Amino acid sequence: MSSEGAQQGGTGAAAEGRTVRVVLVDDHRMFRTGVQAEIGETGRTGVEVVGEAADVDQALTVITATRPEVVLLDVHLPGGGGVEVLRRSAAMMADPERPVRFLALSVSDAAEDVIGVIRGGARGYVTKTITGTDLVNAVFRVADGDAVFSPRLAGFVLDAFASTDAPPVDEDLDRLTQREREVLRLIARGYAYKEIAKQLFISVKTVESHVSAVLRKLQLSNRHELTRWAAARRLV
Repeated sequence: MSSEGAQQGGTGAAAEGRTVRVVLVDDHRMFRTGVQAEIGETGRTGVEVVGEAADVDQALTVITATRPEVVLLDVHLPGGGGVEVLRRSAAMMADPERPVRFLALSVSDAAEDVIGVIRGGARGYVTKTITGTDLVNAVFRVADGDAVFSPRLAGFVLDAFASTDAPPVDEDLDRLTQREREVLRLIARGYAYKEIAKQLFISVKTVESHVSAVLRKLQLSNRHELTRWAAARRLV
C-alpha cells in the first residue's frame, strides 16, 4: 500500500488503550489477509478485526453477529455490491446507542462508485493504495463520526451533492456488471491484462473473460474501440 494522504496525523488511540472493532468485507481473501496483517495487530494499532466476509449475505451475517464500530467495505461484492450491504444495514447505522459505521475501501476511484456508497450511508471512501497507518487513522476517525475521503475523491462528493440534478442514466453502462466496469476502466487506461489481474486480484483468464463480455455487451470489436467508448463517457 502506498500513501495517498487520506488524512493527516495519528490518533494516538493505541497508546491510550482504545480499541475499535472492525469487520473486513472484501471478496478477495488475499486482500483481506493483507489488511489484517497491516492493521490488525491490536496492541500496536488499536484495531481489532472481529470478522470477515466475502459477499453481501456473509457481510450481513457477520455484521449483525459482531456489531462492529466500523466496517471496511469493498464496493464490488457478489450478491449486490457494497450498496446492498449498506441498504440492508440501515437500522444498524441508525442505532443511536451502538451505530455501525462504514468506510468504503476499494480499488475503484470512479465517481459513480464513490457517490453511490456515500448516498447509501458510508462515512467515507478510500482507495486500496492507502497506507496502513493512514487506514488505521481513517478507521478511528470514522468510528468517531467523522467523514474521511482520499483527497481527489472528496471532489466527486462535493460536486454530486452541490447539484440538484440526478446523474443521467447510461443504459449501455448499466448492462455491465460492477467487475466488468472495473476491467473496462483499466483497459481504457492502457493497463495490460497481467496488470489488471494483479490490480483486481483475479487471473489473467478471468480478465480475458470480462473483456470479451464487455465487448459483446457494448457491441465493440476491440480494446481500441473500447477505449474510445470509455473516453467519450469520461470513464477513464
